Amino acid sequence: MTQDSTFMRMALAQAEAAKAAGEIPVGAVVVKNGQVIGVGRNTPIASHDPSAHAEIVAMRAAAQQLGNYRLEGCELYVTLEPCAMCAGAMLHARIQRVIYGAADSKTGAAGSVLDLFAIQQLNHHTQVSAGVLSDECSGTLRNFFQERRQEREAHAQPLMDDALRTPKAAFASIQDYPFASKFFSNTEDLRGWRMHYLDEGPAESACTVLCLHDLPGWSYHYRHLISALSARGLRVIAPDLIGFGMSDKPKKIAAHTLQLHLRSLQSLLMHLAPSKVLVLAEGQGVHLANAWMGSEATQALEVFQVPSCPDAVADGYPYPDQGHQAALRASPGLLEQLKAVSPSTCKNPVLDVFDGQFDIWVDRIEAVFCDG
Repeated sequence: MTQDSTFMRMALAQAEAAKAAGEIPVGAVVVKNGQVIGVGRNTPIASHDPSAHAEIVAMRAAAQQLGNYRLEGCELYVTLEPCAMCAGAMLHARIQRVIYGAADSKTGAAGSVLDLFAIQQLNHHTQVSAGVLSDECSGTLRNFFQERRQEREAHAQPLMDDALRTPKAAFASIQDYPFASKFFSNTEDLRGWRMHYLDEGPAESACTVLCLHDLPGWSYHYRHLISALSARGLRVIAPDLIGFGMSDKPKKIAAHTLQLHLRSLQSLLMHLAPSKVLVLAEGQGVHLANAWMGSEATQALEVFQVPSCPDAVADGYPYPDQGHQAALRASPGLLEQLKAVSPSTCKNPVLDVFDGQFDIWVDRIEAVFCDG
């Protein structure tokens, strides 16, 4: 391990301490002659101090240690690219070198938004080294903000009395599902229930693939294909129907009607406003896709049926007990309703049986968008 990595890990430890205290996880250490003389973590919230960034806190500690407001010959390690305030303080303190981990595309003042360290007219010049342990530093911030969004969503979307919500812990051991969960709730169409969905790939993509799971089933079945499609620059939306996967689970079988699933799906898509859409429908989910295509004005180019891909272990995660399983028991009746209204006129070519060659599938999907 290099010296820079060693000191950056110390800064990461400070970032974790900031996270534990409810602050944005940024940490910093000041080093002189190979010795740490000051550490700091973000404390603006706790201290009611807008200047209490990790770098400022670390420099204050180092200055006290040296008995000098000048920090000449010192190096400062910080997990996030400094902002203009912190960069200015480093220049005033005569920091010799600053080393940061994650770039900051919104407020970074070491090259991302502007570069204060490159201004030649200033009377002191600090060397900059970027990207040390950048993946770990970025991951710490990304996980923090994802968890905070999920907490806000959970508070903003309380659980209705007539439904259950599978605890997050039930999915703790799930494999190959590295996606950020998103939730949608429309009181009128979803009756206050929360709908889980994945939205991967660039939001601005001109091509969107809508992945509808089997009945029963959930978005986990598309995990490998989602990664392959988004890697090609396609946007991929994969919802869990109400009662399935990570979505809320109405307690009564009677709640699982054709109207519920068609209206909730349409509401979600209106909310997300995707570009032209290609629908992938797994197994029996093709009947939902065809019913949706026949009942609503859509921009969908095609509906492709793909083979069902159940997973005996993962398919049990969303349903820890019988109370959560109303949608499973309702599935046969729901399928009969769907088959009765699924229009025979919808274009519904069937892809070849999946043989593990994702590139072939992705090529065919891209070809449809190009032809469309």
